[in-house]
Amino acid sequence: MRRIFSSAIAALAAGACLRFFFVLQYPAGSGDTALYEQIATNWLKYHVYAMTVGGAITPVDIRLPGYPAFLAVIYWVSGKTGADARFWVFTAQVAVDLLTCVVAACLAATLLALAAGRVYRWRVFLLALWLTALCPFTANYVAVALTETLATFFTTLTILFLCLLLLRSRGSIFWVEDRAVDLYFKEEWFAVFAGVSAGLGTLCRPETPLLLMTTCVVLAWHFFRGGQWSKQWREMIRIFAFMAAGCLLPLMPWVVRNAITLHEAQLLAPKNATLPGELVPFGFMAWEKTWLFRLRDCYLVAWKLNEDPINLDDIPSRAFDTPEEKERVAALLEQYNNEVTLTPEEDAGFAQLARERTARHPLRRYLWLPAARAFMLWFSPRIELLPLSGQVFPLREAWENDPVDQVVTAGLVLLNALYVLLGVWGALRLWRQPSARVAVALIVGYIAVRSVFLATLETPEPRYMLVCFPALLALAAQLFAGKGATQAAYSSAAERLQQAG
Repeated sequence: MRRIFSSAIAALAAGACLRFFFVLQYPAGSGDTALYEQIATNWLKYHVYAMTVGGAITPVDIRLPGYPAFLAVIYWVSGKTGADARFWVFTAQVAVDLLTCVVAACLAATLLALAAGRVYRWRVFLLALWLTALCPFTANYVAVALTETLATFFTTLTILFLCLLLLRSRGSIFWVEDRAVDLYFKEEWFAVFAGVSAGLGTLCRPETPLLLMTTCVVLAWHFFRGGQWSKQWREMIRIFAFMAAGCLLPLMPWVVRNAITLHEAQLLAPKNATLPGELVPFGFMAWEKTWLFRLRDCYLVAWKLNEDPINLDDIPSRAFDTPEEKERVAALLEQYNNEVTLTPEEDAGFAQLARERTARHPLRRYLWLPAARAFMLWFSPRIELLPLSGQVFPLREAWENDPVDQVVTAGLVLLNALYVLLGVWGALRLWRQPSARVAVALIVGYIAVRSVFLATLETPEPRYMLVCFPALLALAAQLFAGKGATQAAYSSAAERLQQAG
């Protein structure tokens, strides 16, 4: 068993088996899947980034081009498109996700090098590789045509480059056991690499630049707090400029395309994914923000808008402060259900309700509900694409309905909580080493900023937090760093560095 668990090949093989289990047993789709597939198919066949609207090929900017480009490449290689090509798409995503596991393991080793001055026996590398390879949450999403697998890879790669930048800033050499490893590239190159990786991630998920923004704040705080700002502010601004330039580089073709084809200055994608001429339901979304925090309510209410009738009984009681308010909502829904299309007048009615509810309980709107969304984002069982109900409570009723379902759901909830606990514990352990605090602040700061940002959205989807899991597990692996993660090891490595030159 020790020989098996000390093998990186065995970890990747186990990870591949887990991912193909989901691919073969639980392939899934979502509302966005058909959209991505249609854009990719039109891009490949007609060389136009477009959707088919009313039978006509219509150029759009409704989604960023990273994932459609990935699909188009798979379609070109396999000779199939749409649903017929999904197995090949999922297979490619298995390969990408396994590569993410390797990157996360390298990140864990880099964090240890920052803390201890050297990497001891690759124990942390192997443990991080096993943790990420066997993580069912990221593995599950290789079996659906969504952006999560690519976004997770580029986010993890960006964090690795940023940590290598921090390691390089101390010198070009660090130690792996008794061997000196030379980081050939200068800090500027690692800044460019991080920027380009973040730019490619932005083409998949538009909130990826939050990572670079958090990095700039953390580095500025570090140098200002250390009294080095006056001496190195030019160097810091130069590093920030290289990161920004690297991030913008992959985005420029998209910007030029939008300017030429759509005659608009669009760097990312519109905040509200609507086609030209469609009503943006600002009032309805504002009303949702005054009560919605569970993914279940998104399926029952939010995602039915303009597609299906919305049943008043599916809306939880917390959406109504008074019986009179419930009657007003019922009247608006009755009008909407007649045509299953939200009109400007109905949207204005929901907007008025949102203003009244916000005025009555501003803390609920701006504090308690975002906190509840953040909690659900982190501690959901992440089974929305699996044939599970997700019901754990009430315990007796759930057990009587389906005991296997309840046990599996509860097990995934506990596993998710364990990952978070281990990640926090690992971050606290690393924080004890002053040399690793900037990297810890960078990772934890990004996770916090991303959580706060996503908690402001009216439709909280737990899948949006998956990009943080490899970095979280890299932190968790530090708990088993062993003898290498000591200040003595750092002192020893420093002495060898001086002897080397």
